[in-house]
Amino acid sequence: MIEATLCFALRVDATGESVDDNQRTEREVLLIEKRRGLGEGWYNGPGGKLEAGETPRECAIRETREEVGLEIDPADLEKAAELTFTLDSEIHTFCHVYRTESFAGEARPSEEARPEWVPVEDVPYDRMWEDDRLWLPGVLEGRTVVGEFAFEGGEPLDEADFVEHDLEWDVTLEEGADDG
Repeated sequence: MIEATLCFALRVDATGESVDDNQRTEREVLLIEKRRGLGEGWYNGPGGKLEAGETPRECAIRETREEVGLEIDPADLEKAAELTFTLDSEIHTFCHVYRTESFAGEARPSEEARPEWVPVEDVPYDRMWEDDRLWLPGVLEGRTVVGEFAFEGGEPLDEADFVEHDLEWDVTLEEGADDG
């Protein structure tokens, strides 16, 4: 089983367009286009596999720094989801999902990822994992979720068929000693 993280940075962007003398604001999420590995060419949040001795929170911070150059204080990460992905009835990946509205730096591309700020209402779900459209909108709205997603058809996971899911919304996610 792979233990992994995803981190979704959110910001409010002032577009500067005048609407009755008020500046229009739009919430944006930082997505990456994967340049290699599982899900290459698809969009997602920065993230990756936990290293030995690393907590999920530490992993989310490290992966975000490595993939897009943003620095995040551990206290500014909010746990938003715990997702289990099965492949042919075996657990393949357990993913800890975080969100934050506080970070330092400017997003920059890396060998692994091309970052892009996207308006929350324009997230390209047609260029993401099929299950993302089921849980990510709620996470971007501030909700929490525990989800299980079943895929069948053998390796690699990104070519398997998505067959079923189960979601439990607005759960309290424990952030114990194993989460940093």
